[in-house]
Amino acid sequence: MLLVVGLGNPGREYAAHRHNVGFMALDELARLSKAEPFRDKFSGEYARAEIAGEPAILLKPQTFMNLSGQCVQPAMAFFKIAPAQLIVLHDELDVPFGELRLKIGGGHAGHNGLRSLLACVGPGDFARVRIGVGRPPATFRGEVADYVLSGFDSAERAALPELVTRAAKIVVDVARRGLAAATKAANTRPKPPRPPKPPAAEGTGKPAIKAPGDDSGRDPAG
Repeated sequence: MLLVVGLGNPGREYAAHRHNVGFMALDELARLSKAEPFRDKFSGEYARAEIAGEPAILLKPQTFMNLSGQCVQPAMAFFKIAPAQLIVLHDELDVPFGELRLKIGGGHAGHNGLRSLLACVGPGDFARVRIGVGRPPATFRGEVADYVLSGFDSAERAALPELVTRAAKIVVDVARRGLAAATKAANTRPKPPRPPKPPAAEGTGKPAIKAPGDDSGRDPAG
């Protein structure tokens, strides 16, 4: 059995914030897996599901982010979940918006939800699906805490549904193929395309050479 936890803050006023992208991804996973309705327990909301044939519990702590472990620990005890069966979906400042990483173990890197989990659950090697929200831009006025408790911009909102779907599908891949294969797939970046070869001069098979004074290839932005 897997325990999949989405981190976030309860309440409508926080629902669209960057810090709540873990809740968003868990809701998408519930939709993809046709999970049962969420019920109140463990100071949170949980639902039973089956993910790629694996029984799973989906959990959204309702304790506020910095007390997330107070919900996750009793749920782990009740369902007899070992750290190796725990997957946490959370926002990640150190990953650019639109990118995802799957990581096993590690510290909290200043994330208060992970900090609480490590304090309550212990430093076990549980999996984290790190959903990139990026660092605040230079134009942002405020602290990092203000940034994660703010909404996405218009371009990010347009890309958000596809991002949370990809995050949910990483969990599906873990259930289907295991952590090692899913981690390799999630963290592999596509290779950039090769630049096109320069055109050959007609009849020679060699690259064309510009004549002195020929500015036809000048970049107008240069």
